[in-house]
Amino acid sequence: MSTNEPAVWLTQEAYDRLKEELTFLSGPGRAEIVARIEQARSEGDLKENGGYHAAREEQGKAEGRIVYLTDLLRRAHVGEAPADDGVVEPGMLVVAKIAGDETTFLFGSREVAGDSDLEVYSEQSPIGNAVNGAKVGDKLSYVAPNGRDISVEIISAKPYSM
Repeated sequence: MSTNEPAVWLTQEAYDRLKEELTFLSGPGRAEIVARIEQARSEGDLKENGGYHAAREEQGKAEGRIVYLTDLLRRAHVGEAPADDGVVEPGMLVVAKIAGDETTFLFGSREVAGDSDLEVYSEQSPIGNAVNGAKVGDKLSYVAPNGRDISVEIISAKPYSM
């Protein structure tokens, strides 16, 4: 692993779910799309064949997801949820006052959140970089991409579970 590729923290459950998705997309999923493309191609004129173009678009999205998942799983650090010690670290559900507004977010990878509607901030984001290692009660600030100084107060930090 090179030093400019950040590791991604995943629970065993999230890792297994993503590995299963990758296995499906790389095997049966890929074969299904190829079959749909071949079926649509056999219908004739490809310029006006909506089924063909839709299948090709789906193929592109699936191939992109395969590349993404392969890279993500290669960089993954798999483990249990972090300790319930009030310290903000990847895998924590954090409640914080950000610029005066109370916000709940998952600190870590979008993939850990699965299909939930949670906001997710990575360790590489400006806010993620600022809150990483902070403790409940800490007041800090970070510089937003627009140059504004944003205040943050950590209200709670608990291990996330789906």
